[in-house]
Formats: sequence, structure tokens, C-alpha cells
Amino acid sequence: MRATTIHGTRDIRLSEVPNPSLRRDTDAIVRVVAGCICGSDLWPYRGENPITVGNTIGHECIGEVVEIGASVRDIAIGDFVVVPFDHCDNTCPHCRVGMQSVCENLGFTVSGQGEFVLVNQADGTLVKVPGVPDSGLYPSLLALSDVMPTGWHAAASARVKPGDTVVVVGDGAVGLCGVLAAAQLGAERIIALSRHEPRQRIATAFGATHVVAERGKQAADAVAELTDGVGADAVLECVGTDESMRTALKVARPGATVGYVGVPHGVQLPVNAMFSRNVGIAGGMAPVRAYLPDLLQRVLSGAIDPGRVFDLSLPLEQVAEGYAAMDERRAIKVMLTP
Repeated sequence: MRATTIHGTRDIRLSEVPNPSLRRDTDAIVRVVAGCICGSDLWPYRGENPITVGNTIGHECIGEVVEIGASVRDIAIGDFVVVPFDHCDNTCPHCRVGMQSVCENLGFTVSGQGEFVLVNQADGTLVKVPGVPDSGLYPSLLALSDVMPTGWHAAASARVKPGDTVVVVGDGAVGLCGVLAAAQLGAERIIALSRHEPRQRIATAFGATHVVAERGKQAADAVAELTDGVGADAVLECVGTDESMRTALKVARPGATVGYVGVPHGVQLPVNAMFSRNVGIAGGMAPVRAYLPDLLQRVLSGAIDPGRVFDLSLPLEQVAEGYAAMDERRAIKVMLTP
């Protein structure tokens, strides 16, 4: 099959690789109808994470089930499914308390920017979409494989509740979905930290009531002014750098929680300051399967349209251009179609 492979810093190629095959009787193979590039894919692309030369890359996709293992009962060949990036059995002790991202049988999508993917624990992982969805719904369904549940996880971890003032640090697809999640959870004021006009427009459409373009201390000062010096009731950290985490902690009011979902790179927590202000952090890798049924219903009902984060769609042959566009901030998020 054709699949995206990584070969070094900013060296992305479309290659011929072996088709995935069933390894266990709980597996399934899904033909990818649409995949995409994630902001976290840019870490290895930029040389920030180690790579294995020639490995496939891409963990977000939707598609049609084309093969199932002998033990698969709830998923059938021909089903149209959303594929959570983190696979789970949905029955282990961790899954039962909503931590499917720490499943005892955890697996991951590794060729979402390709033509086929192997899904571990098909019954626990895959979520069926009723019927055959119109292609116009693909972007929002695709967002459910990672970025929308991840933004939701940030809001849930920060304990966003009706009437809250929420600050969202990060204006990538996850941060924008965090704005949408906070709005859905009833936040009264949502302050989006963003310096880029196209992202500011989507943040506003998703429910942001204020936009702060400053960074660092200036951003904290701007939030303080907007909140009469009190700070935010909940903060969503959707970047993963030390600077973004420190900003998130600074804008949080005493007793608030920072919900963090940005993959940490060089983050050093100021524990003493957190202790003195009773500010905590919670979050981590999103348990996509926990949120997916509810989010799917919100998409199908028209309550949310997270697919708006896709502002560039390319054929798989142009995947290298898609990475360059996101790396250079010419695109927020790129959808790929085989």
C-alpha cells in the first residue's frame, strides 16, 4: 500500500509499504477514507523527537472496515468507523474508569496517513458511524479520531463548568477544539491566546469571547486585566512547551486546575508556586474512546462542527506539502485523502 514515511528532519515521503495484516483475533483492518496530519507529528518532523528511518507516520483516520479477526463481534466488514488514535479493549480496570489511554492492551494507529490501518482491539476501539456518511461530514468525523476528544479532555481535566472563565493556551487544532469543548460545557467567558488571524476567527466561531495576542508575561497581564486580577477558573494547556505551561499556570486563579494535553517537551513545573497558590494540573494523553460516543452524537446532530479546523485538503501524494504548510503555519490542520 501507499503510506507516509519519515526519513529525517523535514523529510517526509509517500512510500510503498506492506499492507497491514491481522496479528490477533481481536484485530481489524480499516481502509482509510480520510486521514490527516497532527500537530504532534511536527515534533519528529522538526527533529525534536527521535525517529526510525522509514517508519510510517500518522495516527488519525476514518474509514471502512475490510477485515476482522475471528473474535471480533461488535464490528463488521463494511462498517464505517472513527478510529481513535489510541486503541483499547474498553473492558480492563483502567478503561472502566475512563482511562482508555492507559488500557492494559493499549495500541496505536501507526499508518493513518496511508491507505490501510491495523486496529488493535477492534470491538473496544472502533466506533461505528450510522449508515454511510456524506463526504461533507468527513472533516468533523476525522476530528473525532484525536483533536476534538483531546481538546475535550483538556476541558474535562480542567473541570470546566457552567459560568466559568476559561483560558485556552494554544491555537492549533487541539486548542481550537478546546475552545469548542469549553463552550459546550457551559463556560461563560473563553479567552483564547492566539496571534494568528485565521485561528482567531475559528476560535471566535467556536465560542471564544476574547482573544489575547500577547505571549508570556504580557499574556498573563492581559488575562489579569480581563478578569479584574482574579485569573481563570480553568485553563487548557494545548501546546506542550515550558513557556506555554508557565503561561497556563500564571493565568490560573488560586484553586484552579490546568488541563494539559500538549505533549510535554522540556516542561519544568514550578511546584513551589503551584503549592502556594493551590493550582494543580491534570490531564495527559486523551482517552479518546471515553468521549467518542457523546462527541459523535454532537457532530451528527449538528451541535458541533470541529471539522472547521481543517483549512487545507490535499491528496495523499502531496503529503510532504501538507507537512510543510503546517510547519510554516500556512495551514492549521491538513486533511489527506488516498
